[in-house]
Amino acid sequence: MSGRASLEPLEPPYRLRAVAEKTWLILDEGRAAALADLCEAIVPGSALCEPVVYVDGKLALVDDGARAAVLEAIDALAEAPGRGAEGVAELVTTPEFLMIRALAIEAYYSDFIAPGAEGPSAWEEIDFRFPLASRIQHDWSFLGVPG
Repeated sequence: MSGRASLEPLEPPYRLRAVAEKTWLILDEGRAAALADLCEAIVPGSALCEPVVYVDGKLALVDDGARAAVLEAIDALAEAPGRGAEGVAELVTTPEFLMIRALAIEAYYSDFIAPGAEGPSAWEEIDFRFPLASRIQHDWSFLGVPG
C-alpha cells in the first residue's frame, strides 16, 4: 500500500451495519422482536433485510382496525417460532398466520432492505436480474424509511 486512498469501490451501503437504536413508528420492542422471529421462520434469510422495519412502516399507514388486527396476530403467534418448525406448522391455517405471512413475504420480495441492514436484498439473493431491474431506485420514504 502506498499510503494513498484506495480507488477500489466501497461495499454497498447496506453492507454497513447501523449502530443506532431503532425507533419504531407503531411496534414496541417486544412485538418487533416477535415479528422478527416470525418473519425469519416464514421467510428464512429475510432477517438480513430487517422486514420488521417495512411492516412497522406499513402499520403506520393503515387504519386503526387493520393495525389492531396485525398487532393481535403478532401477539397470537409470538411464541410459535420458539417451539420450532412444529410450533409454526400448527398455525399455518389460521388467519393470523396468513396475515403475518403475507406481510413477511411482501417485505422481503419487494426488495426492501432497511437502512443499516446487513443484506443482501431479496433480489440479489434470488439473482433476480433483468435490464430494467438494475436501474430501479427504490424509494421507501412512504414508509417513513430513508431511501
